[in-house]
Amino acid sequence: MIRDSVKIENGDDKPKARIAVFGSFYRGFHVLSKLLEERLRHKIDVVGVATDDASQAFVSPGKRVWQYPHTQDEREMVQKLARSHGIDVYTGRVKTPEFYQRMDEVWKPDICIMATFGQKINATLFQKPRMGFLNLHPCIDDRWPSEFVGGNPFQALLDAGKTYTVVALHHVDDGFDTGELIAYSERIDMPPNAGVVDLHKLTSPYAAQLAVSEIEKIIDRSFSAQLS
Repeated sequence: MIRDSVKIENGDDKPKARIAVFGSFYRGFHVLSKLLEERLRHKIDVVGVATDDASQAFVSPGKRVWQYPHTQDEREMVQKLARSHGIDVYTGRVKTPEFYQRMDEVWKPDICIMATFGQKINATLFQKPRMGFLNLHPCIDDRWPSEFVGGNPFQALLDAGKTYTVVALHHVDDGFDTGELIAYSERIDMPPNAGVVDLHKLTSPYAAQLAVSEIEKIIDRSFSAQLS
């Protein structure tokens, strides 16, 4: 069942997919920015954004990108972009009755996309959206699941001496970066002497393009199936 529809310029009722973004830093910013493009407004509605509060221990800041030098603006870029578009923002724990209620009664997402987010998603959350709960994860394209799992894959790639990366889009499941693979981005060469923050900046546009392209396909297939 299609839960919501909106009027577009030609006056017809057209279904729109409700999307929630779980993201922070450059990857979250680029994914959200891409989803807000004018060309997608007839197809999707970003209904909520959950983003890291890097001052809180529950996002494991000492193990993830927040351990590296960064600015306050980089901490807040996702929530500022969301609020500038009137989107509901959440920065607390997601595995709580409060957030479950927000998902069920306010956001009601058809699909969720995670892009640099410091909390593990449990089954109560990843089983809710009817079109799936997806994640973006840097790795290399030799196998999936990747050996480069966890909250700081770029450092793992650098430690292993890799000279390129890809971004994998995959379904979220009970494991750490083990859900079914959907697609890889194109190959991205890693510049000599690049650090973790550099790689976040470099790869985020590729990740956003991959996510939005595949999300569009998922939405189109879902709506076509319901109309057939």
